[in-house]
Amino acid sequence: MQDKVLAKIHDRSAIVGVIGLGYVGLPLAMEFARAGFRVIGYDVSQRVIDTLMSGQSHIQDVKSSDVATAVANGSFVATTVESRLGECDAISIAVPTPLSKTRDPDMSFVLAAADAVQRHAHTGMLVVLESTTYPGTTRELLQPRMEAAGLEVGRDVFLAFSPERVDPGNPVYNTHNTPKVVGGITPGCVATASALYQTCIETVVPVSSPEAAELVKLLENTFRAVNIGLVNEIAIVCDKLGVNVWEVIDAAATKPFGFMKFTPGPGIGGHCIPLDPHYLAWKMRTLNYKTRFIDLASEINSQMPDYVVEKVSRALNDESKSVRGSRILVLGVAYKRDIDDVRESPALDIIRLLEERGAHVEYHDPFVSQIREDDHVRRTVDLSEDMLRWADACVVVTDHKQMAWQRVVDHASLVVDTRNVCAGLAPGRARVVALASGHAA
Repeated sequence: MQDKVLAKIHDRSAIVGVIGLGYVGLPLAMEFARAGFRVIGYDVSQRVIDTLMSGQSHIQDVKSSDVATAVANGSFVATTVESRLGECDAISIAVPTPLSKTRDPDMSFVLAAADAVQRHAHTGMLVVLESTTYPGTTRELLQPRMEAAGLEVGRDVFLAFSPERVDPGNPVYNTHNTPKVVGGITPGCVATASALYQTCIETVVPVSSPEAAELVKLLENTFRAVNIGLVNEIAIVCDKLGVNVWEVIDAAATKPFGFMKFTPGPGIGGHCIPLDPHYLAWKMRTLNYKTRFIDLASEINSQMPDYVVEKVSRALNDESKSVRGSRILVLGVAYKRDIDDVRESPALDIIRLLEERGAHVEYHDPFVSQIREDDHVRRTVDLSEDMLRWADACVVVTDHKQMAWQRVVDHASLVVDTRNVCAGLAPGRARVVALASGHAA
C-alpha cells in the first residue's frame, strides 16, 4: 500500500486535501498546486470559500493572482462540502489551536477535523496534522480515530505530524523554503509524509516520532517567548537605572558569539508565541511538573501592556495631564510590523487599558482598516497633521516601515515610543519618551 501511495505522489496523480484555509493552510495549498497536484481546500467558512473561488486571496502572504490561476486551471478548488475529503489521497490538517480562558488547550477544531477525516478515510490515505499542539496529540487523538474506521496505521493508512512554521510578512522565508519537520507513527508513515512534502518544499527534516515533531514547534516558540521575556525584563531594569536599553542591546549584539539579539516591546502577539508555550506547560502539568521558565516568561510578557500604559500615564503627568479625558492615538495595532494580523496583539490590551482609565483612544494602522470588537467596529483614522496635533499622546505600538514616523515627531506633542522608531529621526515638535530610558529622549 505504501508503494502505491508513493507512486501517486511521485507522478502527481494523488489528490491533496487541506483542511483549514487560513494563514497556514492556504499557502500550503498553493505550494501543492504549484507542484502539480490537484488540491481540494476544505473550510467551514462560506465567506472564505466564496472569496477564494472568485480568485481573491484573504491572506496577505498569498497573491490573489496565484489563487486565480490555480482556480482557473483546475489545480485548486475550495469547498465547504465535507464529503469531498473522501476524494483525497493525502490530507493536511491546518486548523486553529487556541487556548481556553483557563489557558488549557482548546482542541475542538482539531477534533472536528479529525472526525471529518475519519468519516471519509479510506485505504491508502496519508493524514498529516500541522496544527500546533501538545506532544502526544497525533498518537492520542488522531490514531484512535483512524483505527475506529477499521484502518491500521502504518499499513492501511499513514499518519504523521509536521508543524507549521509560517512567519507572516517574512520577505525571505515562506512555506516553500522553510525546512519542514516530519514525524510519523511508523517509519513508513514518516517516509510517506516526507515524500509528499519533498515535492513542494526545499528541505524536509524527518524525526523519529510525532511526539518529537510536536515538541520541535513548542521548543522553537518557547525559546522565543523566554528570550523576549528576558529582554522585556531587562528593559524594565534599564528604565529603573536610567539606562537606554536599545544602546545596551545594540552594544551586546556586537559580540560575534554566545549572544542572540532580541528586542523589547509592548508585549507579544500572533497565534504562536503567546500560546504555544502554554501547550507544553499544560502537558507537563498533567505529568506533575511545573515549567518555571515558561510561566515566568509568560508573566513578564503579559504585563508589558500594563507597563506601557503606566509609561503613558507618567508621560502625561509630566505634561500636567491625566489619562482620564486625554486624547490618545495608538500607532499600529497589528501584532508585528508590516502585516495585517491583530491576533493576540498587545495593542488591543493597551487600547482597552487606556479606555478603562478614561482616555479617548483612536488608532492608525495602514494594514488594519478596522478591528471587530464585541459590540462595535473600530476603524483606523488618517495619520494627518490635524490628527497628530489632536492627540495629547501618540503611542507607538507597531513599527510599520511605511509609517511616516518623521511626520509623527514633527507634529505630535508627545510620543511614547515602545519600538525605538524615533531614534535617529530629526528633532521635531514632539517630546519623545522611550520604552526604557528612565527619562525623556
